[in-house]
Amino acid sequence: MNNQKPSLLKDSWIMVKRSLLISSRNMEAVAMAIIQPFLMMILFSAIFGGIADMGDIGINYLDFIVSGIILQSVAQGTQFTSLSVSTDMTRGIIDRFRSMPISNAAVLIGHATASVVKNSITAAITLGTAILVGFRPQAGFMDWLIVIGIFMLFIVAITWISILVGLLAKAPESTIGYMLPFFILPFLSSGFAPTETLHRALRWFAQNQPMTPIIDSTRALMLGWPTGNSIWLAVAWCVGITVVAFAAAVQVYKRKMI
Repeated sequence: MNNQKPSLLKDSWIMVKRSLLISSRNMEAVAMAIIQPFLMMILFSAIFGGIADMGDIGINYLDFIVSGIILQSVAQGTQFTSLSVSTDMTRGIIDRFRSMPISNAAVLIGHATASVVKNSITAAITLGTAILVGFRPQAGFMDWLIVIGIFMLFIVAITWISILVGLLAKAPESTIGYMLPFFILPFLSSGFAPTETLHRALRWFAQNQPMTPIIDSTRALMLGWPTGNSIWLAVAWCVGITVVAFAAAVQVYKRKMI
């Protein structure tokens, strides 16, 4: 009989390595994480950039869309997190873990940490691609620290949303559909067009949804523009979403572990 006591730190690290190892073996997911941000940046800058008029604000279209594409790429990347969580919950893996001396919390921590690592890499790849195709940020050192902080808060927030979706989904295949709105939200924000140019109803939605202050603040910081109150709104949205999604995910997970 194994009387070894669970260790949250050790078990969490094992679960992080497990999640990263599973992801590394899914070459389709790895390829999508690398190719998709590159294709999105090329598509919008090279094709739509030629017809998008940014003359009123004095920048080219590529500079305008970088933050939106980063958020969109991360949102798509978290679809794989929800898929992985749902797979564990519906295909017997959790039952096997319950029979072992493993901390229950380590499973969620492992998925969350691995997701943050993977999507941070996705964000970095997207930003690097933007620079390769002509994006020239004007941010100083402190500006970059704030930009990275906001993007990390967003990654953590959407990671916990994806975990909650994975816990609630009845089948792994359905998680992609449930996460689709978060992939679309950057398009319905200030990410790809100034909100002033949108139809009245869509304009109201774009100006009052969480993606817009995140995009506005990171864009302004990278381009050396005034940020207004967008930084505080972005932080408030990210922290609020994280707290709610984390609390809900923990409650759902506890109920399923009974």
